[in-house]
Amino acid sequence: MLSRSIFKRLSKNLLSPRVQARVQTRNLAIHECYSHDILRKYGVDVPRGAVARTGDEAEKVAHNLKTDDLVIKAQVLAGGRGKGHFDTGLKGGVRIIYDPIEAKMFADQMIGHRLITKQTGAAGKPCNMVYVCERKYIRKEYYFAILMDRQNKCPVIVASSQGGVNIEAVAAENPSAILQRLVPNKPTLDTRIAKELVDELGVSPQCKAQAVDTITKLYKVFNDTDATQVEINPMAETTDQRVLCMDAKLKFDDNALFRHKDLLALRDESQEDPDEIRASRCGLNFIKLDGSIGCLVNGAGLAMATMDIIKLHGGEPANFLDVGGSANAEAIREAFGLIVKDPKITAIFVNIFGGIVRCDVIAQGLISVVSSMKLNIPIIARLQGTNQEAAKEVIANSGLRIFSFDELDEAASKACRFSRVVEMAREADVHVNFELPL
Repeated sequence: MLSRSIFKRLSKNLLSPRVQARVQTRNLAIHECYSHDILRKYGVDVPRGAVARTGDEAEKVAHNLKTDDLVIKAQVLAGGRGKGHFDTGLKGGVRIIYDPIEAKMFADQMIGHRLITKQTGAAGKPCNMVYVCERKYIRKEYYFAILMDRQNKCPVIVASSQGGVNIEAVAAENPSAILQRLVPNKPTLDTRIAKELVDELGVSPQCKAQAVDTITKLYKVFNDTDATQVEINPMAETTDQRVLCMDAKLKFDDNALFRHKDLLALRDESQEDPDEIRASRCGLNFIKLDGSIGCLVNGAGLAMATMDIIKLHGGEPANFLDVGGSANAEAIREAFGLIVKDPKITAIFVNIFGGIVRCDVIAQGLISVVSSMKLNIPIIARLQGTNQEAAKEVIANSGLRIFSFDELDEAASKACRFSRVVEMAREADVHVNFELPL
């Protein structure tokens, strides 16, 4: 499947270079089985199959398909399932099977366990259901995706004749094998564009008409559902001369979900980080990273800049956290709660621009939260904007380990220095009393 980094590179929709691989756009991802259901509604040809949540259900699905050629797929929102392994030791989240008994056996070994792939990290992700479908014999494989190119404000089609494999490797080793085509932002795709793509991909003559029909229908899915990504890998020509979408990955713009309650109902929160779910319910944009300096910022752009300047001074941000333009004491409390749950945190950098909300109000909320939480790590605060001098005075008189700075560069530098001191103190098992200058 297309990872965040390749998605951004192919669609030319780049964020900050230092953190683009970790900071995600807000979009809903759904399981392959649900993606296939949506494609079926639009007349797109996909393998026959159904979802199962128990071994007995998997056996029943396999029996009803009435074929000896079957595939069972763990439904986990991560790429590399076929080469992954379960916490039980079972190898492969995608297995070829030949009868209903095997469907039950593998389903029992997958459901209720965690699948570890190259995209999940060591913890893996829970498998709560499997997708049992017919196995088709493929003669030729293609890669096909429709993405939203926000820079050009229109969809972009990305395709390759080298499908069924790691598309990132194809893009890196043979860039000329990747076709990109910006298309007009219209409700339907011009058939001429689909025909040109089919010709460029080298689709077999007997399958061209089906391929054109499939591509135009996939674009209809993309447009009607407010998708940000419709990815098919592979789109295949089978030995019986059919064009099938063998595997599908669909993502949808969160901002448009008020129009698609049916899609929102397909969200699987078990595949998401619990802290990120909690943050979204509180109106916070929070994404965990691997560093040790917690970041609390209002505004996505300022949050990106804050992480960049921490990196510039040799530190590592522990999170992306945007509390929004109307940050208040409750939002700050929730934000701090999320940050300090990470045992790696050695310092917290608060970078707030006081526009809608006054800096002194933010400072009072910050002091209230820090006092109640009894934090024992240094907090570096940069509050700029309305009533910033009053905010500095409030912080100075608080008696807490909150260090106020005016300049972003200086504040980031101090945050990184404080962080290193705390790290060394923890290694030596000693207590540090912070005083400026450091």
